[in-house]
Amino acid sequence: MTAGEIDETTADPFCGFNLGSTVFRATPDKTQPARKFIFESPVLRLNTDFGYTDVFENGLDIMDPGWTDPIRSKTIVIYHYYEQASRLLGEGKTPGIEDFAKGLSGLVLRVRDLVCAHPENAVSAGDFRCYLVAHSMGGLVCRAFLQNSRLGAPEARRCIDKVFTYATPHNGIDIAGINVPGWLSLNDMSNFSRPRMADYLDLGALYDDPARGRNRVDWLPEHAFPSERFFCMIGTNRADYEVAGGASRTFAGHGSDGLVRIANASVWGIDDAGRVSSPCATAYAYRSHSGFFGIVNSEESYQNLVRFLFGDVRVDIWVDIADVRLPEDVARAAAGGAQVDALYLFEVLASPRGKRWYLTRRIAEEDSVACRSHRDLADPAKPDARRIYLSSVFLANRWRVDPERASLAYTLTLGVRVPEFEVDRKFWPDRHYEGGYLFRDSLVLEMTPPKSADADWQVSYDWQSERPGLATTRLDTQGLAAARAELSIAFDSATAPGIRGRLLFVVTPWNR
Repeated sequence: MTAGEIDETTADPFCGFNLGSTVFRATPDKTQPARKFIFESPVLRLNTDFGYTDVFENGLDIMDPGWTDPIRSKTIVIYHYYEQASRLLGEGKTPGIEDFAKGLSGLVLRVRDLVCAHPENAVSAGDFRCYLVAHSMGGLVCRAFLQNSRLGAPEARRCIDKVFTYATPHNGIDIAGINVPGWLSLNDMSNFSRPRMADYLDLGALYDDPARGRNRVDWLPEHAFPSERFFCMIGTNRADYEVAGGASRTFAGHGSDGLVRIANASVWGIDDAGRVSSPCATAYAYRSHSGFFGIVNSEESYQNLVRFLFGDVRVDIWVDIADVRLPEDVARAAAGGAQVDALYLFEVLASPRGKRWYLTRRIAEEDSVACRSHRDLADPAKPDARRIYLSSVFLANRWRVDPERASLAYTLTLGVRVPEFEVDRKFWPDRHYEGGYLFRDSLVLEMTPPKSADADWQVSYDWQSERPGLATTRLDTQGLAAARAELSIAFDSATAPGIRGRLLFVVTPWNR
């Protein structure tokens, strides 16, 4: 951040979390007019929806020397870590992320003590838990605090229940496709250099491990913090990020929110043996890094935030590919020894019943799709490449459209774009129509909670091409009430070129 941006953030008591918006982009075409949609702000909505309040009183916050009062458990506490870097309240020199992480540790313990001191909360220090919600570099401060044992107290880390990050460069920032160098101190850009990040995130061994892919720092060791309790909200709209007169989005390039590349904005869990355990919950919104069309001041991100924090059901969405079929001419060329390849683009959109927004939105025009090559999908020796993580959604009983209707439902659209087939590294144009789909259909999935402790969930679905607006086909959900269940729904384009596979929903009861 520039000195002016640091001062602007410092002068705002809520550091931007109090900013709302009245507009959103319905399409990636910036020439089309924006639509009106009022989102008040995360701070205001947490207050009106859940009764959360701030802790500012008589011009002080809880870290000021004059503060002594206990606080309610439903409290929003802002970490003003940029104060010490500002020219307004600090020395105008930015400390390292290590200092910010240590400060976060102290803040967590301060909040714990003040909450436990309030008699109405009836919570002990051992039982106290809180959430961390962070935007951009704030997410790296959270990770440094959690992952690096040198940067905080273990009793502070034990207080963290869940972490939600908006548009955080978890794998660094790239400029024109190149990671920022460690010597680039301008506006503290060195904080996003991967070698520097590996140090303050305590990832030295993993960063240097060729088996895990060198130069990656988007790892969350399970012993430091459970990956299932970490959420990454990713923006995909670079066009509306206006910082530096648009220069930032130019250098960030396609496949970014204008500053952070989509590929760098998520985190993966990794176990003590160095094996990837699972992706952290991830969702995508057509939002820019900040601004009128920013990711923090959006209904989509807010809905993911509160459902992750307070929801009742978690659904991790995967697609398993069983078979990809080539066009007949291309298949004959491959049988004759020609080298054939293609890039398959997997789109997904998920929206709860009765809502005007998506919980996750990944489409080709916004550069947010999941990609696989034909070689990967056709190679029986690469089963991991054929199982593709798409996104996670969280459902909540409190937002049922009809309170008298017990079920939770959402629609999911899966699309697989027709790839550009290559034969011996040359584009194969015959029967190629740009923008076409190998497969595209929408699925309504309806989930009904059990009526008793020993009963199971009831889950039904239907493809909308077959039964529009209905979900009548039952799925086997034995065991879901106790732990988790994998629900599988097959699909097949029945064409050549074509694709066959199954959607896999890993369903877990949440917040129990």
